[in-house]
Amino acid sequence: MLAMTFPHWKRGYPGKPGLRLKITCLSSSVYAKTVRKMIRRILSELKEHAPFTAIGAVTGIIIMVIIVFADIPSSISEATFYTLHPLHVVLSALVTTAMYMRYSKGKLWAAILIGYAGSVGIATLSDAIIPFLEGNALNIEIGFHVPFLETEKMPYFGVAKWVVINSAAVIGIALGYWKHTTKVPHSGHVLLSTWASLFYFTSFSTADWIPLLPLIFLFLFLSVWIPCCLSDVAFPLLFVRKTGSQENQ
Repeated sequence: MLAMTFPHWKRGYPGKPGLRLKITCLSSSVYAKTVRKMIRRILSELKEHAPFTAIGAVTGIIIMVIIVFADIPSSISEATFYTLHPLHVVLSALVTTAMYMRYSKGKLWAAILIGYAGSVGIATLSDAIIPFLEGNALNIEIGFHVPFLETEKMPYFGVAKWVVINSAAVIGIALGYWKHTTKVPHSGHVLLSTWASLFYFTSFSTADWIPLLPLIFLFLFLSVWIPCCLSDVAFPLLFVRKTGSQENQ
């Protein structure tokens, strides 16, 4: 074996022989173990929340049947959507921030960024973007809305939509930073997201809903199940270096 030597090499840095550079490497086996633990955690959360999400989707179908047979106007559905969506953002921001703070005790600026992205970003995905894509998949003419960017005023409430949605995120982040509770808000988060997704359909599109109810159930389930669990559990833990042994309150 050929050995390379450096006869003039000296320890430390030039002029500071006592200074040493300490490098910590994460071995591939440790990294793989961490990834496997994260995947198992995500799959466990998805499995645990599937029944509750299905119940939420059933309540959504019941609400849709009532809307159809009571001939409730789309303006009522729109006002309901813009009530449920901010509430969803509050609970999502609360849970995401609380989960991050529970396992990391991180800095305030990091909690704000993670809480905001995990709530406004994923709530927009589950409440608006996924229902829009699902409506297009059903060949339903459906409007596209991104509530946290919209400058129009809220229905029956003279404040710009983007102000309300972003303020909801700030409230949720503050609550999650102050009180690290996650279990009860997560349950409410799932229900609010299910209903918000439903009212997006009835607010911004028109269709013969009754024959589509089985597909609507599937779409409501999928639009809530994966995004909400990822938002509340996987997303904040991506930024945690080392998780503790605490359990949800």
